[in-house]
Amino acid sequence: MTPLEQVDLRPFNTLALPARARYFARVENAAELPGLIHWARARSLPLMVLGGGSNVVLQGEWPGLALQMAMRGRRIERVRGGARVHVAAGEVWHELVQWCLAERLHGLENLTLIPGTVGAAPIQNIGAYGVELADRLHSVRGCSLDQERELELSAADCRLGYRDSIFKHALRDRFYITEVTLNLSDEFLPVLGYPGISSALEGNPEPGAEQVERAVRSLRQSKLPDPATLPNAGSFFKNPVIDAELFARLRERYPDMPSFPAPDGIKVPAAWLVDRCGWKGRRLGSVGVHAQQALVLIHYGDGNGAELLALARDIAADVRERFGIALELEPTVYGTP
Repeated sequence: MTPLEQVDLRPFNTLALPARARYFARVENAAELPGLIHWARARSLPLMVLGGGSNVVLQGEWPGLALQMAMRGRRIERVRGGARVHVAAGEVWHELVQWCLAERLHGLENLTLIPGTVGAAPIQNIGAYGVELADRLHSVRGCSLDQERELELSAADCRLGYRDSIFKHALRDRFYITEVTLNLSDEFLPVLGYPGISSALEGNPEPGAEQVERAVRSLRQSKLPDPATLPNAGSFFKNPVIDAELFARLRERYPDMPSFPAPDGIKVPAAWLVDRCGWKGRRLGSVGVHAQQALVLIHYGDGNGAELLALARDIAADVRERFGIALELEPTVYGTP
């Protein structure tokens, strides 16, 4: 496959930010990937991988090769009590959730309507309403930049954490996921502890899988704008985890500060922090903060990645000054202004 040259990347990111790749290739077969990696390495070109473009901020020019992972395919391997579901990286995550429901395979209901492709899910360790991909992941397959061949990594190898994985650290831009394998169950065990789900279920103490999926979908639609109508990348900041001492000091000043227990501290909702700093609903030129969800940054059109990132920096600076808490971006930033 010969990559295309000078390709507009606006259609390949949900923020609809203008950007251009020096080279671009749409990968529909995993067997094509090693050759493309070799082609880029032989020319000393950096690689960027795009799925649905829902968790990236693009700015300016990408000087290397952009790969759009578009391989498709799903396969069920029956095991005792459920199945291992093998899914190609280019499959749409929400469509996978719907398909698993139809196949009576359970475990993904709380992850419905999360934008993006299956291949991006382990990178971010996607999570929502009390469930993370880490709870369901068996393994991933992909192509190593160093070895230019396909390898398999176990769930433990992926080192999944809160919105984190080895693919953001040691294997960032060095391992390109082509397939994800999930452990799903024949038995439906609902996860209902997250605030909002019970009320969305209207007090039903024993909901079915479809009812939970519908409730979560309704909650997400009520809080998050559709990128197709209002370009965004979903949650723009991670929920910070702070130590007990800082939390105690802040709770004295802000008795209404919400919190959740975390393995290494106390998690505070980033949306609450941003809202309390007065950013919710504010617009600066072509970019702004969504009026209903302070975690969502919006591109209204005719803007660029540099403007959006400047807005994010201003928000983070205000949060740090007021609360002493550092916010971290969820999306990955590619390109130069």
